[in-house]
Amino acid sequence: MSNILCIGAGYVGGPTMAMIAKNCPEHKITVVDINQERIDCWNSDDLPIYEPGLLDVVRLARGRNLFFQTDVAQAITDAEIIFVSVNTPTKMFGEGAGKAADLQFWEKTARDILDNCRKPNVIVVEKSTLPVRTAEAMAKIFQLGKSSTKFSVVSNPEFLAEGTAIEDLTNPDRVLIGGEQNEIGRKAAETVAELYAHWVPRENILLTNVWSSELSKLVANAMLAQRVSSINSISALCERTEADIEEVSKAIGMDTRIGAKFLEASIGFGGSCFSKDILHLSYLCEYYGLPEAADYWASVVHINEWQINRFFQKILHEQFYTLAGKTITMLGFAFKQDTGDTRDSPAIQLCKKLLGEHAKVRIHDPKALENARIDLKEMQGDVSFEEDVYKALEGAHVLALVTQWAEYRELDFERIYNKMVKPAFVFDGRNHLEHEKLFEIGFNVFPLGKVPLKQV
Repeated sequence: MSNILCIGAGYVGGPTMAMIAKNCPEHKITVVDINQERIDCWNSDDLPIYEPGLLDVVRLARGRNLFFQTDVAQAITDAEIIFVSVNTPTKMFGEGAGKAADLQFWEKTARDILDNCRKPNVIVVEKSTLPVRTAEAMAKIFQLGKSSTKFSVVSNPEFLAEGTAIEDLTNPDRVLIGGEQNEIGRKAAETVAELYAHWVPRENILLTNVWSSELSKLVANAMLAQRVSSINSISALCERTEADIEEVSKAIGMDTRIGAKFLEASIGFGGSCFSKDILHLSYLCEYYGLPEAADYWASVVHINEWQINRFFQKILHEQFYTLAGKTITMLGFAFKQDTGDTRDSPAIQLCKKLLGEHAKVRIHDPKALENARIDLKEMQGDVSFEEDVYKALEGAHVLALVTQWAEYRELDFERIYNKMVKPAFVFDGRNHLEHEKLFEIGFNVFPLGKVPLKQV
């Protein structure tokens, strides 16, 4: 039996440790966080994050071999394997501001581990998304510190998609574990691999050197985001040429060399990883003297921002270039369906632009209203939050769909049309709704990458 610790009880640490606890009942798993409110939520049935299936996994192991607490120092004392899952946001000051990773929380955690470890041998596992060669920096902190503990640093990046995290943990495409290229490093990586081997087939556990592992996480997110930006750039071309983006996406997606995933036009990507990781990757390219590569990856984020603005400009144009006093109802605020996460959601920038035109903004989201309130609390303007979707749309000039929640397809759109200001407009930022039916009801419908359906 090992004492396994995870420092950080967020979107990665909590679900990952719950899954390990479920499948490795012989090990004691402790998750710590300095945020008392977050820990209290983990110890209740009102978890701090919404993820389908997560509560069932937590309930199965919590109190048996899964524990949540705030005493970080004490938990480190007993730990033999320590997963580090702390926040590594984009640095907003000094050298590398706006691109580089801010590693202050990561370094503080490394020093806390150094100060409090008492076991003779400890494996430290990077779960946070970090720049290449960060593990080497962590190893130096441990080596130069006054501790009798022998540390091994392993990289084990997460590849979870919010909304499907439990499925991703249950049946991962791969588990990537990077270890130092020596006997101790290889043994530490194999120890971590043994945890996952309780339920993941061995052929899906990939052992690499630590630097390849660190870089693979950044590149995976960058490649996925690049596909989103690529298809969004083509959606604009489709609108100018009267091609249909869904037909184009289907045609190219049937090519086995390309594949169909992440080829759906949208208002843009969001979430805690894509923009942050791409900017980190761009900065790394700059740091290592590769400006052309840096510019290439930075352009992926630029296209994403351009697509959000293009969606806004379409609303402004079709509203005769005046939104002052008009009610715009945003359906969805989370950055994607099946999650309450609003971090870097396109909805935030869209709302800012609408309020800048003195529009009245109403927001509905089945899981993210509270986070929306937090995100917009400092924003000036007329913004309200409605739990009743029909009330949110009553008297609205525009319905702007931002998040593709399944329930939005099932709404009574005839009822909605009758309560909206005429002419009534639908701007579908996810191509999620049935456009022909909306047009037949009487809406002016503006999809992405398609010919709009106008009543006049």
